[in-house]
Amino acid sequence: MSLRIIKILLSLMLSLLALFYATQNVANLEQAYGAVAYVIGNVDHAVYPKTFGPTITSEPLVWVVLCTIIGMEYLTGLVLLKGTLDLWRAKGDSLSFHLAKRWTLVGAGLGMLVWFGLFHVLGGALFQQWQTQAGDGSLRGAFWYGAMMALVALYIAQTPDE
Repeated sequence: MSLRIIKILLSLMLSLLALFYATQNVANLEQAYGAVAYVIGNVDHAVYPKTFGPTITSEPLVWVVLCTIIGMEYLTGLVLLKGTLDLWRAKGDSLSFHLAKRWTLVGAGLGMLVWFGLFHVLGGALFQQWQTQAGDGSLRGAFWYGAMMALVALYIAQTPDE
């Protein structure tokens, strides 16, 4: 199998990863809301009970945070899907294929912003979500999703593609 086809399929898998997680959040909206409210409300923080960051308990603000997460996941998946289609269309020519990587790499970068930026920097460091079992589980998952985005992006970015 050609490396180009493998890169196209990997781009598709990243797209599906983001789209599936976004859709799972929508399918479990009440539970997703509860998880976000739990984290940004600084609930059950016994290890570091004080924080310099905000404690957010306002229902509208929790919805804003949750919608931002889901929206960013969908955006990531759709940009990656566009990148996958661009790669597919350009698979016959080396230069065209290399130039077509742009949207896949942008999408993977968005995925890293979601799962590293939103979850690890804001959720983990600012809201200290590592202190609870539920929060720590989310951080572990976010690490894997962000790491897969980074690793696959590095692989796709490499040349040659033959």
